[in-house]
Amino acid sequence: MTVTLLGATEIRRLAAELDVTPTKKLGQNFVVDANTVRKIVQAARVDAGERVVEIGPGLGSLTLAILETGAAVTAVEIDHRLAARLPQTAVDHGVESDRLTVVDADAMRVTELPGEPTVLVANLPYNVSVPVLLHFLETFPYLQRGVVMVQAEVAERLAAKPGSKIYGSPSVKAAWYGEWRLAGTVSRQVFWPVPNVDSLLVAFDRSEGERGSEEERRRTFQIVDAAFNQRRKMLRQALSGIFGSSAAASEALVAAGVAPTARGEDLTVDDYQRVAQQVVEVGAPAATD
Repeated sequence: MTVTLLGATEIRRLAAELDVTPTKKLGQNFVVDANTVRKIVQAARVDAGERVVEIGPGLGSLTLAILETGAAVTAVEIDHRLAARLPQTAVDHGVESDRLTVVDADAMRVTELPGEPTVLVANLPYNVSVPVLLHFLETFPYLQRGVVMVQAEVAERLAAKPGSKIYGSPSVKAAWYGEWRLAGTVSRQVFWPVPNVDSLLVAFDRSEGERGSEEERRRTFQIVDAAFNQRRKMLRQALSGIFGSSAAASEALVAAGVAPTARGEDLTVDDYQRVAQQVVEVGAPAATD
């Protein structure tokens, strides 16, 4: 049986049936265009037989497009009504019931994913997109690649490179896990309701092997946060609180091969990791999230 996708009329009918009104609080903007959800799945290079995790499937527009490829889906949905309805929607549209697993939970609290999916595909709420992405990449090492639709500004920051004005803490933290790139534009008109911001697709491929231990990640992210909390200051000043003084910070930066007069936006993730190693060398307090 061929999988069919949702159209605008059916999406509104489903929403009315479930008494669902898209809310700003949950960042709900449902995609009502079949070409757009297929574009997202194509950008993610989803193949038959793979298992994909989708965060926030909503009424199922993108879910069905993923399932159309022959892949299996683990869908994480915080809205109980939507989570309960999604399996029936999938069956009604030609999907074998064993290819969809729904996890009724807050994505930020999920620590296990049935089937250990290797691909992440999602239309992420604008207000939580970066924390959710970082949580999934930190928690699920088997995720190897993905494409997410997010607010344009967020996508550009995730894909930004050192030296750019939009390069910041999210850019460095995302780079800890792999390479990020912009993967396509999305019209506001494909959403219901129409959002007041532009959206972009951003894709990632996880780096081979682990970059560092959990303790190294925490220390590196501590340095990143300190650098960008005072991004206008030179690093010797911005990191003085961590190393104990501006002079100690300068010494540590030089030892890491970084100019003390540099600013946070000048450093790559590799630079930050080397600076974090100096925290260990000088015996600064352990990092905490």
